[in-house]
Amino acid sequence: MDKENAACNFRDERLKKRFRLLLKQIWTGMGQSIPFACHDWANTKAAYRFFANDHVSEQDILSGHFQATSERFASSDGPILILQDTTTFSYQREQPERIGFIGKSGTRKIDGRNKPLTRCGILMHSSLAVTTEGVPLGLAAIKFWTRSKFKGCNALKKTVNPTRVPIEEKESYRWLENLRQSTALFGDPQRCVHIGDRESDIYELFCTAQDVETHFLVRTCVDRLAGDGDHTVAQEMEEVRLKGLHRVQTADQNGNVIDTVLEIRYRRIKMLPPIGKQSRYPALYLTVIHARERAELGDRKRIEWKLITDLPVASRRDAIEKLNWYAMRWKIEIFHKILKSGCKAEESRLRTADRLANLVSVLCIISWRIFWLTMLNRSCPDADPELALTHTEIDILNRLVKDSKRVREALPLSRYLEKIAQLGGYLARTNDAPPGNTVMWRGMRRLADMQLGFNLASERYG
Repeated sequence: MDKENAACNFRDERLKKRFRLLLKQIWTGMGQSIPFACHDWANTKAAYRFFANDHVSEQDILSGHFQATSERFASSDGPILILQDTTTFSYQREQPERIGFIGKSGTRKIDGRNKPLTRCGILMHSSLAVTTEGVPLGLAAIKFWTRSKFKGCNALKKTVNPTRVPIEEKESYRWLENLRQSTALFGDPQRCVHIGDRESDIYELFCTAQDVETHFLVRTCVDRLAGDGDHTVAQEMEEVRLKGLHRVQTADQNGNVIDTVLEIRYRRIKMLPPIGKQSRYPALYLTVIHARERAELGDRKRIEWKLITDLPVASRRDAIEKLNWYAMRWKIEIFHKILKSGCKAEESRLRTADRLANLVSVLCIISWRIFWLTMLNRSCPDADPELALTHTEIDILNRLVKDSKRVREALPLSRYLEKIAQLGGYLARTNDAPPGNTVMWRGMRRLADMQLGFNLASERYG
């Protein structure tokens, strides 16, 4: 974890020192409350002061991690996928106005009438860099915010066309900000492919990517004008002949793995900006890829992906490659799951949005490391164990975790990572699948406890 805070930029050296200690404490007390992680009142009070400090922001906390991510980017080869997505952290508070409202959720009967319930909390928009094999290199950009107003938003859409509102005045502007920030961080825009779900189908994002000379691959939800403006993208894609088939595995309603066949079509299309913004943005030549399940099944919805990219697609192989890249988008959902389920980010009792944002920023570093260890075991099992673990962690695992037959035969790095997973409940049987994130975060939590006891014993007995 030291590498993730070595280049942190704080206004005061004392803040940097406190952050290093706090990161270590929260790592060893992963998923627990701040008082539990800090052990005593002095450290707990110092942690609360750190999170409440006006001179501390999420950018300060993550600056070292961003730099470490950039170094891992530089040492890797090939294209790197920058996954963007937004997630919500909800909290129950007696004074929700001190945090801020983020949305409506359900209804409650008040005075005999059903009234909508509002949720308080913060929203986080993050960019996670992963290799094409799915190994997370780290976060490249992050934004936190809350929504202060809800009333009138839906009514406003009835009178104002949303496409005529400047992007700078919308929440979706964060997609553009993160694209610029992550591209600038890595300094090699041609290797970056920014990937987003249907929320990222923003024409301004396409133009921004072109301006900074990087690439994008997003799932589309808007049927835009194409060609000379006399038809739409969907109408033009209906004329495209079948370019090939792609067999994939999916699951039915009972969780059984089944094979299904996708029909693939693609075409380079001249795409026009929204009518209200055609004087501000140029037409773009982009590639549209449609992948649709061949057979219609009654027990589930047919698979259908419609993707847009500025990357060239000249063959069935190219189209399948882009489909596989988009499938990696789920990795950022897994990262958010670790953040909420493993690190318990939504169980904090901090009282303001700024303090919660600072805490979640610290937890992001911890969540990334758990995810990184899980995927490293699958992609680089023969690597040196010291790539991911300290000498002390390796020594403890050798002493205290019994080798199963599978672990004894495993490759060097995989051997120790599976030992960690065993601490979290992984059985390590011969035919078991590689350990997942849940057993990894449980195992790392137990390993941290063991390391604490090991350190105390060393201090006492020498």
